[in-house]
Amino acid sequence: MPRLFGTDGVRGLANRDISAELALGLGASAARVLTQRIDDHRPRAVIGRDTRISGDFLASAIAAGLTSAGVDVIDVGVLPTPGIAHLTATLDVDLGVVISASHNPMPDNGIKFFARGGFKLADALEDAIEAGLHTDWERPTGDGVGRIEEDAKAADRSYIDHLVAATGRPLEGLRIAIDCANGAASDIAPDALREAGADVVVINASPDGRNINHECGSTHPEQLQAVTVASGAALGVAFDGDADRCIAVDHTGAIVDGDQIMGVLATALKEHGELAHDTLVVTVMSNLGLLLAMREAGIQVVQTAVGDRYVLEAMRAEGYSLGGEQSGHIIAAGHATTGDGLLTALLLGARVVETG
Repeated sequence: MPRLFGTDGVRGLANRDISAELALGLGASAARVLTQRIDDHRPRAVIGRDTRISGDFLASAIAAGLTSAGVDVIDVGVLPTPGIAHLTATLDVDLGVVISASHNPMPDNGIKFFARGGFKLADALEDAIEAGLHTDWERPTGDGVGRIEEDAKAADRSYIDHLVAATGRPLEGLRIAIDCANGAASDIAPDALREAGADVVVINASPDGRNINHECGSTHPEQLQAVTVASGAALGVAFDGDADRCIAVDHTGAIVDGDQIMGVLATALKEHGELAHDTLVVTVMSNLGLLLAMREAGIQVVQTAVGDRYVLEAMRAEGYSLGGEQSGHIIAAGHATTGDGLLTALLLGARVVETG
């Protein structure tokens, strides 16, 4: 029987593969696995989602599963995956849940968990959650069940403040075109970039529940290329549906993929003495050109299996500060516990301002 969890949570066709019943069970099982050693407080969880129409019922089902197992839930509504990771790391919560299928088409959806601290789960924990779906358990009753609180505004503010602080340099005078993929970044990305000082040109930021990733975003950058050139922007950035990845274009409309972005950021960090062990972590899918360019810059490259979770595992094991994938999943460990497309865009913009 195939493993339920893939390299980035559970994904499939919403309401068939990813059903309300499965979400309910995963919520209850995750609550038991991730909070089993907590006895000094009622466990708390934060839940967010992207803009897919199926996210409404799946978020409700996940919340029902968590609260049925005695977990209090903070539902922050639509927020990028890295925003949920940030909240899981900074709020006093024991786990985070994201309902999203990332760059997949709208009919799909998915569920992924973050442990306390904002890190994705190890395989063993995911396997334990899957096993818990088929295990009898004693349900709390009375005041032992959890409650649900909605708090989108404070969550957005916390994440935007975090992003702007991480940028480290005002972006005044920099025009950036952004493609929000009609996804989770649609409201928060323009706000964050503007608060950082950029002049922002926005496309595909009108989600209707059905248009997420549809011929737009990081997997379809053609609109962004045209708008960047037409608006005279210095660069453009495109996010995927849950904004954990970022692909860029330069002022001529040429694509700048994740490998090239990592090369730019690694060089910048090394110049500032902030690239831990002068090492960049990438997957085996990265281009040979990146490896050669890093060698010329005096930067070592460590390669992992495909998947940002394996990049992060290598980074945490050795204390490396930057890693990612050609697809645009880029992890800046000094600021984030997972790939963050908005953070990547801001750091790239700061480097353009710094170098001209």
